[in-house]
Order: sequence, then C-alpha cells, then structure tokens
Amino acid sequence: MRKFISVATAALLSLALVTGCGASGGDKAAEVIKVGGDLELSGGAAAFGQYAEKAIKLAFEQQNAKGGVLGKQLEYVSADNKSDPGESTVAATKLATQDKVVAILGPMTSGNTLAAVQVVTDNKVPLITPTGTADKVTFENGQVKPWIFRACFIDPFQGQVAANFATDTLKAKKAAIYIDQKGDYSKGLAASFEENFKAAGGEIVAKEQYVAGSDLDFRATLVRIKAANPDVVFVPGYYQEVGLIVKQAREMEMNQVFMGGDGWGSPQLVDVAGAAALENTYYVNHGAMDDPGMAQFIKDFQGKYNAEPDTFAALGYDAANLLIKAIENAGSTDPEALRSALENMKGFQGISGELNVDPATHNPVKSAAILQFKDGKSVFMTKVNPK
Repeated sequence: MRKFISVATAALLSLALVTGCGASGGDKAAEVIKVGGDLELSGGAAAFGQYAEKAIKLAFEQQNAKGGVLGKQLEYVSADNKSDPGESTVAATKLATQDKVVAILGPMTSGNTLAAVQVVTDNKVPLITPTGTADKVTFENGQVKPWIFRACFIDPFQGQVAANFATDTLKAKKAAIYIDQKGDYSKGLAASFEENFKAAGGEIVAKEQYVAGSDLDFRATLVRIKAANPDVVFVPGYYQEVGLIVKQAREMEMNQVFMGGDGWGSPQLVDVAGAAALENTYYVNHGAMDDPGMAQFIKDFQGKYNAEPDTFAALGYDAANLLIKAIENAGSTDPEALRSALENMKGFQGISGELNVDPATHNPVKSAAILQFKDGKSVFMTKVNPK
C-alpha cells in the first residue's frame, strides 16, 4: 500500500508539473497578438515589401509603447514571399497554420495577394494588402471575398484619374499603352486607362507588351510606339521595368510624356532611370510625401531607420494601424469579429488620407494624388477625390 501511495503521489506531482508548464506556455501565448507579414522581402518587388515591413514594425512598436491592444503586445511574424505567387501561397500557409496569426498584412502586389486568397479564406484569417490594387483582389464575379481587405484605392479608380489628367490637364489626344503581359496589376490599370481615355475622346494609337522579370531591352517595342507618335505613353508597371523603359525611350529621343500608376512610387525608380530621363513624367499615387499629414511619420521613420520612407512604407503603416483599429473596435481577435470590424470601418484617418470601407466590395473609398518628377524628386501636383 505504501509503495502504491508513493507511485500515485509521484504520478500526481508529474501531472501537476505538466499542467503547470502547459498553463505557463498558454498564458505567455495569450499575452501577445500575433500578426503575420506575407511580404516581398526579396525578388523583383523587394523594395515595396522591405519598406512596408519597416513601417509595419514601426507602427507595432509605437502601439506596444502605448500598452498594446486589448492589454496585449503585438508580435510581428515575418514571411518572405520572394516576389513570387507560389511563394506567397507558401508564406500565407505557414503564417495561418503554423504561426497561428490573427491576421496577415501583405502582400504588396496584386498577383501575390491573389495567390494568398484561398489559404486565408480556408483558415478564416483576415488579410489586408497595403497596395494590391487589382479590382479582383477583393471582389470578383459579383461576390466579395470575405477575408480580403486593402488600404489602397483600386486600379479602375487610378486608371480613371490618369486618363482624365492626360486629357484634361495635358490635353493629350493620342496615347500609347505599354503593358506587362503577365501582370494582373498592369493589365487592369491599362484597361481602365484605355476605357476612360477613349470616353474622353482620346485615341489609343499603339499597344505593346513586355514581360516583367525577363525583358531588359525594350527598344524594339519602343520603336513601334515612337512611330505611332503618341502624345502620352502610359506604362502601368513596377519601378524596375519602368525605369529601364523610360531611360531607353529618352536615349531614343522619345520626348513624349510618360505616365503610370502607383507602381512607380519607389525611390529606386530614380536610381534605374536617372533623374534627367524622368523629366516630363507623371504618375498616380496614394499620397504625397510632402503632404503635412505625413510629417510625423517621416520623422519617426527617419529616426528609426535613418532612411527616407516612400508611399509603400506609408501604406504599410496605414494597413498596420487599420488592423490595430479593427482589433480595438472588435474588442477581440475572434476571426469573425475582426472581419466584421474591418468590413464596417468608417472614418479611419490614415497618413495617406481618410479611409472608409465599402462593405459590399471591401474597397476603401479614398482620394488619389498626381505626382510629377522634377530633378529626380516626386512633387505633388493635385489631389483627386472619388466621385
């Protein structure tokens, strides 16, 4: 009997120790709110993801210094999608199933965001893309994607803004369009520009294609565009190819106006193209870094990273704070409560402007800016509000 009691006592002590350890681990896990980042930290769009991640970390650090959210600290979990749709799916799967994050910030490009949709939908994890502007990212075939949100305006809006600026301000009558044939972003933005440019009485005199990530020499297609003699060349692409396209066009003595969308909004565009080549170019963006509303963010970003932020950083910061606000509004990290809080977000004041989410499409209603390059710097020209 004494031996039996000793064995039983030892067993109970062991069970108590295991239970204690489990409770301690659970308590520790309960003290933090894990948020994932599915971002382009390497590959062709690395500048977008790297700047956004810096801004997200800054937003979380600032919030944690205030006591966190719902009394808990925010913990950021990073995953590199390598600027590749397949890798984006892998990153989203890891974050949702292994890291057990409550939400995902990113990806930055439309294609990489679309690659993560099924994963987050299956696992009921809200995803906010800072800059995935393709229309079908959140809404497709007449249906909203319940777990997908964004902090940016959509391609149809910026395509309309670009086309109206070309016709109303630049007085352009003829336009050429140069499209990345693989990119959802590029094709969607081009379609919107073409529709609105034609509606305003303009003529599309040339349409050419390139392959992002593969093409480096664009002269053959630029020769055909030059022969069509457009007033404006619309290039809805990302900074790496856009920089080479504009540089090579200027070397060919193409002096036309070049225009694009928010994919131009990286400081590295100037490094690729050169300041001189970017004279007489314009692009649509989510805001201007010389906007007074950006001042404190720029100061904080510079203080932490000793670097100038760009609009991709600004939108990463807005996406992070949008999520923080949604958690506060939900009073919980329960997936459905958080999804509902994002879907019904109104009056969110981000540094890129006020944001109101349309529950039917999950698209933010917000303004756009037209920027012009002067001496290698992006200069604010005008602000356009949605109708």
